Amino acid sequence: MSELRVLWMPLAVAGLAVLVLLVDVLAPPDRTARTGRALGWLVAAGLAGALGASFSVDGSGRAALGTYDGGAWTTFVQRLVVGAALLGALGALDDVAARTPKRQGEYWLLLLASLLGMVIVPGARDLVLLVVAFELMGIPLYVLAAYAKNDRTVDGAQSRAGEAAFKLYVVGAASTAVTLFGLALLTGMAGTSSLDGLAEAPATPLGTLGMLLVLGGIGYKIGMVPFHMWVPDTYEGAATPFVAFLSVAPKVAGLSVLALLFVSGLGVHRGAWLPPLGLAALLSMGVGNLLALPQTDLRRLLGYSGIAQMGYVLLAVAAGDAMGVGMTLFFLAAYVVTNLGAFLVVHAASGGGRGHGLDAMHGLFRRAPFLALALLAFLLSLAGIPFAVGFWAKLYVLLAAWRAGLAGLVVAGIVLAVLGLFYYLRVLQAAYMIDEEGERATPRASPALGLAIALCLAAVVGLGLWPAPLVDAASRASVDLVHPSAPVARR
Repeated sequence: MSELRVLWMPLAVAGLAVLVLLVDVLAPPDRTARTGRALGWLVAAGLAGALGASFSVDGSGRAALGTYDGGAWTTFVQRLVVGAALLGALGALDDVAARTPKRQGEYWLLLLASLLGMVIVPGARDLVLLVVAFELMGIPLYVLAAYAKNDRTVDGAQSRAGEAAFKLYVVGAASTAVTLFGLALLTGMAGTSSLDGLAEAPATPLGTLGMLLVLGGIGYKIGMVPFHMWVPDTYEGAATPFVAFLSVAPKVAGLSVLALLFVSGLGVHRGAWLPPLGLAALLSMGVGNLLALPQTDLRRLLGYSGIAQMGYVLLAVAAGDAMGVGMTLFFLAAYVVTNLGAFLVVHAASGGGRGHGLDAMHGLFRRAPFLALALLAFLLSLAGIPFAVGFWAKLYVLLAAWRAGLAGLVVAGIVLAVLGLFYYLRVLQAAYMIDEEGERATPRASPALGLAIALCLAAVVGLGLWPAPLVDAASRASVDLVHPSAPVARR
């Protein structure tokens, strides 16, 4: 019974998926789009219930023969991915109903299957379970990326969702192979697949190669330079509500794997993995910010922005201590609500048939004041302007890196953050200062989409004004990972 309590979150997500499957299968064949939309609301309600229950259910302890740990670290990451899935479900609800009115169940089942992998990942304490959970997370995303393959663009051309899904699949398959090879070498170095055993293993040349391969494999998943090539193309081709979820939740899971392996498991070998990780952080900040400057498609712009943001959070991971891990969690929480909200505003603003270019934002302040206000908050947060939550996120990761002696990377991050202001301000200029002549459609967000944007906006503003509770929670979770209160028996 105690193991069921520890595993309650994965079981809750799996149970919700089974419930959605039963409702979908037992629904009458002549169901309407409105009937199918109820599945989306069921998913959103279930995820909201799981998220609320995570604050009252004690899931701490070990389960599955010690391969799963449900402590404060696991709970914090689970809240992030479940919250991202909830916001992503609300944002995609009407889009899925309009695109495939009689096949909505498949979308929600794939989303929940991916989420199931995500909630297992932070608790995995064995490399085998880690790989299985990570692949359970990734494979449904390939299918979801192709969900809009029959759509047409504004100019009547075929949607590029098929190409987006193919690129995501090829990169995902390659990263899986690279990661598996690296984990095999680490298992050989430690003599066990237990994460706890990695900390006691002596460094070997093959073990160092394994660390590099794992870093590269996870780097593909989170869009880290030089493994970022798929990001702008996939973001541009797939359905925007799905991209909103894709841009945050898998990155949270991927970065939790990096923290698990490199800070918790391989922290004693920091000298081997710090130089490549620091270089990747520097390249991600530089390439992401520089290539975002000339972009005119907002999805590609946010894609390159996301690459740069991964560079900043990697600075905190590179710190390799409890403060670095805590600020990684805080940054990810801020990034979830900020980046997901920005994509949902872009989706809502493109509803008038103007596409996803900068011109879709022209006069947005006059046509849709709420969307323009939300866009202002999200972009200022991504840029790190006081006092949005993104300001504190960038400040704290830079402080964590500075304390760890990474002064050069901190200076580079500050300079590149200033450079990033330009492309964010271009979007705001289009929304607030450019108003072409002629009538344009007024974008209207559906109730579910408007609710998702409003929740993201409230989090960005509220946490920007009062970040202390989230910082404290992230710090407690990081201590649970880096300095567990009680020793764990080795297997």
